[in-house]
Amino acid sequence: MDHIRIVLAEDHLIVRKGIKNLLEDETGLEVVGEASNGIEAIEAVENMQPDLLIADIRMPEMSGLEATQVLATKEKAPHVLILSMHDDEDYILQSVEAGASGYLLKDTSKEELLKAIRIINQGGKYFSGDVSNALVNRYLSGRDKRTRGADSVVANSYNITKRERQILAMIADGVGNKEIAEQLGKSVRTVETHRFNIMKKLRVNNIVELLKKMEEEPALKQFIQNR
Repeated sequence: MDHIRIVLAEDHLIVRKGIKNLLEDETGLEVVGEASNGIEAIEAVENMQPDLLIADIRMPEMSGLEATQVLATKEKAPHVLILSMHDDEDYILQSVEAGASGYLLKDTSKEELLKAIRIINQGGKYFSGDVSNALVNRYLSGRDKRTRGADSVVANSYNITKRERQILAMIADGVGNKEIAEQLGKSVRTVETHRFNIMKKLRVNNIVELLKKMEEEPALKQFIQNR
């Protein structure tokens, strides 16, 4: 059995240690480096030369996506597996475009995680069932082509994902977190996380500032209305 050397990048310490323990319980897997952000992940990869980088998609200072893009330019780049809580199609496609070889949701089973690691280490690609469906749906619908006009400008300027756009529109309509969660079939905590990310990306602190920004930026208003 191959000995697979792994760098693990996750900004939440408890989560990172849990994943590390899970991996190192398995014969043939070794976590040779840890990182809490993308910058540390790149440094750990350069120092340890692992076979695989497992990275969260959203981390402080530099995201997992940005780290993947940087590492893809290196001569001895490791394979990258994105492990994320986000099932948005945009995040998934951005990961593929950045050079990741796989994308798994954090609620995946241990068995699927180990399967993905071994397939990717052999040069293959691995995406979980839900993620694969998202990719197929996106390409079949033609949404892999960047949206045109105002949508393209806003999407690129603020890096708003499809799910965030949907939630953003509901927030702008005055819908509360609990109702958004019920309509989308998500937990309130997940919606709160999306809301925090949206506000951060748009550089606003509350709904009043959001509505003001929409009035000042017609392209943003159109983008939200065209959900």
